[in-house]
Amino acid sequence: MSAEDSVVNGKAPAQPGSHHDRGHPGLVSVQPARLADLQPRYAQKLEHDAENPEAHGWYAGLIHSLGECIGFLGAIPCCICCPNPYKPVAQGEVGLVSKFGRFERAVDPGLVKVNPLSEHLTAVDVKIQIVEVPRQVCMTKDNVTLNLTSVIYYQIISPHKAAFGISNVRQALVERTQTTLRHVIGARVLQDVIERREEIAQSTSEIIEDVAAGWGVQVESMLIKDIIFSDDLQDSLSMAAQSKRIGESKVIAARAEVESAKLMRQVCLFCILYIG
Repeated sequence: MSAEDSVVNGKAPAQPGSHHDRGHPGLVSVQPARLADLQPRYAQKLEHDAENPEAHGWYAGLIHSLGECIGFLGAIPCCICCPNPYKPVAQGEVGLVSKFGRFERAVDPGLVKVNPLSEHLTAVDVKIQIVEVPRQVCMTKDNVTLNLTSVIYYQIISPHKAAFGISNVRQALVERTQTTLRHVIGARVLQDVIERREEIAQSTSEIIEDVAAGWGVQVESMLIKDIIFSDDLQDSLSMAAQSKRIGESKVIAARAEVESAKLMRQVCLFCILYIG
């Protein structure tokens, strides 16, 4: 409808870009999910060359061929006597296929064909993991004992290193974090630890990152949750704060008395000069 027709019919012309053109008002437009947004691709196959020859002989080839035959029969839905060669890999995980115990290839999420006799599938979680470091005792530079609890956020970025290079990534990160925290806290005084918690966490995270990179792990961040003092230290800090408040109140009272004396002196001088 043109603007002239709208005026004739007694209706205001519709402006471009109004809710009539945009569809239903109040609806939120959501971008469709993309595979690249869910997780990066890790699929790769180990190439065999002069430096990395294929270490399987005729017997291994025989077993592998027999496994292919058994897998073919197991893929038939009604055949329950043979194992199914197709294994699922969930989203957020990477499948590592080893052949006769040797890493062969990495596969992305989906249905993966695995030889039931010669190959084995290991799933590695590549989502961001949250690890709470147990409470630990640390001593500051001025010989004050503290109890700390912290949290690590990490992600596996090299699945084959994390799976075959170290036995327990989670435990290794916890132990490394505890050791590094003791070292960092031991180089600072108590007041510095209380006031610069984020700086201490950042320094600890940077030290851990260098070691974790060799394990195929990327440390996203590290946080200090709580700093717990002993009862004696809490009493001492409370008494120190109370003494500081009492001292400040005495200073304020003394200043008030000085100001009052100055005013009284000015009043006396005024009376002597103008009244007496």
